[in-house]
Parts: sequence; C-alpha cells; structure tokens
Amino acid sequence: MRTESIQPPPEAKNSETVTLHINGEARTLSVKPWVTLLDALRENLDLTGTKKGCDHGQCGACTVICDGKRILSCLSLAVMKDGAEITTIEGVAPTGDLHPLQKAFIEHDAFQCGYCTPGQICSAIGMFKEGKAHTEAEVKELMSGNLCRCGANTNIINAIMEVKNGGNYE
Repeated sequence: MRTESIQPPPEAKNSETVTLHINGEARTLSVKPWVTLLDALRENLDLTGTKKGCDHGQCGACTVICDGKRILSCLSLAVMKDGAEITTIEGVAPTGDLHPLQKAFIEHDAFQCGYCTPGQICSAIGMFKEGKAHTEAEVKELMSGNLCRCGANTNIINAIMEVKNGGNYE
C-alpha cells in the first residue's frame, strides 16, 4: 500500500509569520527567514519608497525608523523585527501633508535624482528622535552614513538644520 504525504506549497516551506506595525498599521506577513526588512517592505507590502542602494549597509538609502531609531533595513531580517514599530518614508507624515523635513528638502533643493531622499529624511527624523543632533557638526557626522551621489549634501544639511533650528521635526 502506497501512502502519499501532502507537502506544503513551495512558497510556504520554511516561512515564518511576522507582524510588523508599519506606518501605524499592523501587517502580518509570511516570509522566509532570510528575507530582509527592506525586501519585505518593497516586495511584500509594495512600500517602494525605501530604496535598495548598495544592499550592504554602506549607503543609507534603505534607512527606516524602527522603534524610534533609524536602522538600515537591508541589514535587518524581517523576522528579527516581529512586533516592531516601523516608519517608512510613506508614513512620516500620517496626516497626508508633507513632513517639515520633506518641505525643507523641497525649499532647499536638497535632492537631485531623489534616490537617497527617503533614506536621508528617515535618517534625519530618527536622528532627531534619538536626541543626538545638537550642532551642525554633529548633524553632519550623524548623517554621514547616508550618501548622496549627486552632491546635494550641503543642501541636505541646510534643510535638516532649518527644521532642527525651528524645532518642528515631530
């Protein structure tokens, strides 16, 4: 007598269920243990504002805010962030208006191609939440992990400093 074992579909094998609180909304996903938070955001949730730059944690394009701190989503596995509060560029201004940093980036022409902009903005918001940026020199140092290949760094720092000095970064 032959017995047949029922196998789960290939996409379900080795998958983990995680719940991420993304931009104020609980989202439950089934992901492979090796899927990065970046890929889960982009491929499973269609949140494509977070960019894949180097995919090695060297450029900052994938920066998101996790539990109030900025992280590189390409270096974090989605399963490691089960239950975490994640804010992506799509969620920095939940009221539908632009976040003060987004407005300042526009006013200061702090982007050229715009590819690094979501990571720059999330990094700056995270930096403010961490309470570490007190001087322009500290802001430059703390933002040094977010690269702009177009050369808009001066305008980026000017935009961040305007918002910081205005105290309107929540």
